[in-house]
Amino acid sequence: MSRVGREPIPVPEGVKISIDSSLLKINGKLGELEHSLPNGITAVLEDNVLRLNRKNDTHDQKALHGLSRALLANMVHGVSHGYKKDLEIIGVGYRCDKKGKAIQFAVGFSHRVVFIPPDEIEIKVTDTTKFNVSGIDKQLVGDVSAKIRAIRPPEPYKGKGIRYVGEKVRRKAGKTTVK
Repeated sequence: MSRVGREPIPVPEGVKISIDSSLLKINGKLGELEHSLPNGITAVLEDNVLRLNRKNDTHDQKALHGLSRALLANMVHGVSHGYKKDLEIIGVGYRCDKKGKAIQFAVGFSHRVVFIPPDEIEIKVTDTTKFNVSGIDKQLVGDVSAKIRAIRPPEPYKGKGIRYVGEKVRRKAGKTTVK
């Protein structure tokens, strides 16, 4: 049996799960998410514990069993606690400003880069060089964070750019002069 798939998912207080054949709707204090289970995977909710079962022991079913359990556990955590990624901007003159829902980045280009996040994502600018991306969908939070980082990824010589807080940037040695 799949080691990840056989683990039960505890459902915290305030989270409601409705199962309609293969469609699961998860409601919590922060929002609602839904997931469609693949063929052969079934869900059972009893005593505030969600368990997933599979039809047979083929390799594909085992993989889908663990994947579905991980996705549903992330959704339960997302609607109850949410997800957040902290990012920072390193570089002289590099900064960001929030204009309504859009974020404007001044990161060394001749123009400001404007990023408009999806409706499900909230971006808070805590400082001119620090901000965070938050939401209930773990995949969407990570995707938006990666798109923002891709605007100006950290370069290896001076380390300037947009990076995750705590991210280590491997630095290269610069040019040396010949004597």
